[in-house]
Amino acid sequence: MTLAVHHFPTTSPGSPTETAPVLLLHGFTSDADTDYLTTGWVESLHAAGRAVLALDLPGHGRSPGIASPAEATTSRVLDAIVDAIDAAEVRGPVDVVGYSLGGRLAWDLPRHSTRVRRLVLGGVSPFEPFSAVDPAALEAALNGTPATHPLVGMMAGMISAPGQDTASLARLIPGLASEPFAPGITAPSLPTLLIAGDADSMTEGIEDLAGLLAEGTLRRVPGDHRGALDSPEFRAAAIEFLNS
Repeated sequence: MTLAVHHFPTTSPGSPTETAPVLLLHGFTSDADTDYLTTGWVESLHAAGRAVLALDLPGHGRSPGIASPAEATTSRVLDAIVDAIDAAEVRGPVDVVGYSLGGRLAWDLPRHSTRVRRLVLGGVSPFEPFSAVDPAALEAALNGTPATHPLVGMMAGMISAPGQDTASLARLIPGLASEPFAPGITAPSLPTLLIAGDADSMTEGIEDLAGLLAEGTLRRVPGDHRGALDSPEFRAAAIEFLNS
């Protein structure tokens, strides 16, 4: 599985070459452009002396589609992220900013690569939504049958929105569900900043995640699930943490 990589070497004069680049991982049904590239993250990180790598997850953005759920298990997606870092010929450690699904994946990334130095994880919770979605019910909802489960209806609406690769995302959901998020088993031991919007119901239980971290900090910023990522407070907190 080969992911689309957007690589932006630092443009700041005199930036130390040993400073870790920042890897940006977007949320479900989004892409690198929507979450980061068109919202000023690259410019802000360059101003802080950081090179940037942004990936499109499988079935998202400019990355290839997904032929079967077996292609898109959590482990295989994480391995593809590591391969994308290597393919960009980035040397040394990387820092990671992950949001929503990107944060869920980044939580487990240090188990797949020793190159991760620091993590900023936003819009995450300890709950696994994908395993609660019945693939047959999702397919029926996509074909016009009213969903009886609210989560199925929500997922069907998200993946069938204009511009989405609906078939790939319908395969990604059971692929990720086959290896559910288990934060108590896979908690990273490296410095980690958790960020949640003060009006984001999708981060319920994030305090429990913070309690699992050996070197974890939790920050609240203004906004709901989308607004929090776009807030200047989120970006400032992330860059301050990564540069500390």
